[in-house]
Amino acid sequence: MKRSCTALFLTLALTDALPARETTWTGNYTDKKYRNGQAVFQLNVLQEGAQITVDFDAAYNDGHGCAPEGGGPARVVDKNTLKFTFTDSANNAGVGTIKRVGDGVLISIKPTRVADLRCVVFYGENIRLHPAR
Repeated sequence: MKRSCTALFLTLALTDALPARETTWTGNYTDKKYRNGQAVFQLNVLQEGAQITVDFDAAYNDGHGCAPEGGGPARVVDKNTLKFTFTDSANNAGVGTIKRVGDGVLISIKPTRVADLRCVVFYGENIRLHPAR
């Protein structure tokens, strides 16, 4: 019995001494059936220390219309939410949020400057993305 108590105490002491595993935002997410299966939306989040960047792209499967590629810096709002600003390849700009849900994310994108109206069709609220495979 004495050995069991000593082993348990050492295990608890070592567990308490180890740093908590830090959660990272780094990940790749996609919706390959975006816009009723007509388009693809991809999101990449990269976290290096406290610096977080977001980049995304969207395109129709048949290649027509605008195919924006955008990105910018992000900041943590809470453990499950990021806010970011972006500029895209068509010179549109705006703000967005990314929320963790299950194994994926919900991204909401709001343009604040529209230079090419054709790209705005890809931006909206609560776009569900799954881990890229």
